[in-house]
Amino acid sequence: MTKILLVEDDASLLEAMVNILEAEGFEVHRAGNGKQALDIFVSEKPDLIVSDIMMPEMDGFELLESVRILPNGVTIPFLFLSARTERGDLSRARLLGVDDYLFKPFDAQELVDAVSARINRRRQIELFDTRVAHLQTVTMLANVIEARDPYTAGHLERVRRLALNLAFALEWNNEDIVILEFGAILHDIGKIIVPTKVLKKTGPLDQDEWKLMHLHPEEGAKMLGGVDHLKTAIPYVLYHHEAWNGSGYPMGLSGEKIPREGRLLAIVDAFDAMTTNRPYRVSMKPSEAIEELRENKGIFFDPTMVDIFIYSYKV
Repeated sequence: MTKILLVEDDASLLEAMVNILEAEGFEVHRAGNGKQALDIFVSEKPDLIVSDIMMPEMDGFELLESVRILPNGVTIPFLFLSARTERGDLSRARLLGVDDYLFKPFDAQELVDAVSARINRRRQIELFDTRVAHLQTVTMLANVIEARDPYTAGHLERVRRLALNLAFALEWNNEDIVILEFGAILHDIGKIIVPTKVLKKTGPLDQDEWKLMHLHPEEGAKMLGGVDHLKTAIPYVLYHHEAWNGSGYPMGLSGEKIPREGRLLAIVDAFDAMTTNRPYRVSMKPSEAIEELRENKGIFFDPTMVDIFIYSYKV
């Protein structure tokens, strides 16, 4: 439950605000001055502070300054309640890092809207920070795996960019695009089971070596299955070598039975492979690779996605 710390020396106003916010489902802690509020902040770790400015013992400015110097207080949303609108107060509050002002008198909806807006913004920031941290971790892991194959240097980053471009063109929603970014980076993570000598082999692979290579989607999916925040990326890992006509692996799925994640990644993965030098062939020009995709849509690739990829492709 979201915790709100209310700081107000007017007991009747404080009680009214508590009732309003508790009715909205918030857990509310109250204080009559800044000193009490600082003690509660340290012990309860609220998600947001709403504070009056003019209070006894420690006023709102002193409270804000004291909160901001604490490690867990640097980013906490802080709203001031005030009937004072002098420029000096506003300037000082901004310098100390206040997030918003709510001027008295205000009604119940104004209070709820102000609190909800700041809580939602904080959640967005926390989700972004968490995503960035996870992205850095998986990128580091993927780069370690990619480094084992010198012929695919930069492949993951190129596939990521191509996949994002196609997903935007397909008008996927933001949540799906976040998952796609992880999937694009991790799609070959199962290659960790493939010996380096096989990855670096300059000649054709023999039957046993191909069997090893064909295991990497399933092995990669197993690896992600044990990581809660990466499970949603499994379809990219597991299905990116399936083919529209059912000739792919590991499941031999066909058409729209192949999850859309696999169909999208199959296109961008193949395009990057075709436009990159390999030990057994030189790279194609992008125009040649696009023509190859066009000729194989409805055979190996989702025809609709191929058309949109070609239309949206950016050099």
